[in-house]
Amino acid sequence: MARDFAKPFYDSAAWQRCRASYIKQRIAIDGGLCEVCHEQLGYIVHHKIWLTEENINDPEITLNHSNLRYECLDCHNLEEEPDGSRIRYARYAFDSEGNTVSLLPP
Repeated sequence: MARDFAKPFYDSAAWQRCRASYIKQRIAIDGGLCEVCHEQLGYIVHHKIWLTEENINDPEITLNHSNLRYECLDCHNLEEEPDGSRIRYARYAFDSEGNTVSLLPP
């Protein structure tokens, strides 16, 4: 989920064009596979250098293809925060018997 300061950027025509052109480029290269696991199709265009309030207006960070990576949902959901801590966006999963299991910390 985009942080509040970044929402206008992600809604912008410039980002939509950049995102679409990056996905098109990845599809031409390898059919659009995740750049992390190379097993699933990409789903999210991720900024390698995370967007901050300080760099949100820098097109070398926000709109530069060399700062982007096309990731499947699973890989994106296991991203590392800039401070090195792991985050997981999913809140629940299923165990081998189909029971719901919380992924939230106790």
